[in-house]
Amino acid sequence: MATQRQTLPASPGLKFKCLGKFPRMRALCWDGDVLYSSRGYELLRGKFKRGSIAWEAAGMYRPEWWRNVSSASRLGFRLFRDGFHALNVLPTQHLIAAVPKAIITLAPGETQFRISHRVLRGTRPLHIASTPDGRLYWGEYFDNPQRDEVHVYASNDCGNHWNVAYTFPKGAIRHIHNIVYDEWENCLWVLTGDNGGECRILKTSCDFRNIETVLSGNQQVRAAAFVPTQEALFFSSDTPFESNGIYCLDRHGNVRKLAGISSSSVHGCRVSDAVFFSTMIEPTNVNQDQDARLYASVDGESWHNLLAWQKDIWPKRLFQFGNVLLPDGRNTGNILALTTVAVKNDDLQTSLWSLE
Repeated sequence: MATQRQTLPASPGLKFKCLGKFPRMRALCWDGDVLYSSRGYELLRGKFKRGSIAWEAAGMYRPEWWRNVSSASRLGFRLFRDGFHALNVLPTQHLIAAVPKAIITLAPGETQFRISHRVLRGTRPLHIASTPDGRLYWGEYFDNPQRDEVHVYASNDCGNHWNVAYTFPKGAIRHIHNIVYDEWENCLWVLTGDNGGECRILKTSCDFRNIETVLSGNQQVRAAAFVPTQEALFFSSDTPFESNGIYCLDRHGNVRKLAGISSSSVHGCRVSDAVFFSTMIEPTNVNQDQDARLYASVDGESWHNLLAWQKDIWPKRLFQFGNVLLPDGRNTGNILALTTVAVKNDDLQTSLWSLE
């Protein structure tokens, strides 16, 4: 049986085909029709022409010496969580990224990233958000068993300096999963976890001066993947304690479940009119699926499992859960990029799919 397989002949309203696969590469972020991906600690920029992609060097980060050793092999890379983990591209073409224990920046015309902030709690944030005027935000993501206060960091100078823009008080939340800009309401959405009232979806002004809780209090709003569209906001749940689902939050504040999914979901994106969410293979008594899956919808109502990948043989806790990573950023083309990790045959590989 193939380890990566299309589970439906074609999803209604959605046809797609694979354009290519790129080993040892992670898709990080779209900037219009340009895709930024990393290979180890090298950042690449991909531009599409006549159905193919041409890659060029965009920048390089020099980590501690021992990470050059660990990142040289697939298992070492996975064990030590090496490489780029998040990227944001500003309109000025400044690049701001998250790597293990640091936020790094690259100015136009430069070739080597430099550290602008040392991450003291946790390894790195999961995402970096920006607003059209160039403000940058990321939220602390660390284990936090004592439920200490949790900070949102901001930069107004292209990621060169960072200050605390907002603080969740002690006992309020465990950590921050994601911050997402919403172009239709010119606001930010903040997703937090992990238990009870710590699970929140909050809406805030772009300066964090006005913040309100929209949803909270249960595992189905424990979310990391959040995709705004003009009509509504879509998110998927990320809980090991209950069955997971895909939800719609309309522009009037009403929420409803659209579909069940096989496991926890931490990545989502939009390509043309289609919205995608992926699942990971997480060890749990409730979610026992051993495939990482990709779900999609064109109309926001009917959801279909398009692709699935089987977990590889290496232990999940040490060498990562099987997962399908979807890039951040605004994608103006019709290409879906995804990266598979800890799955058979397609480990640490980016594939590109044309939507028709």
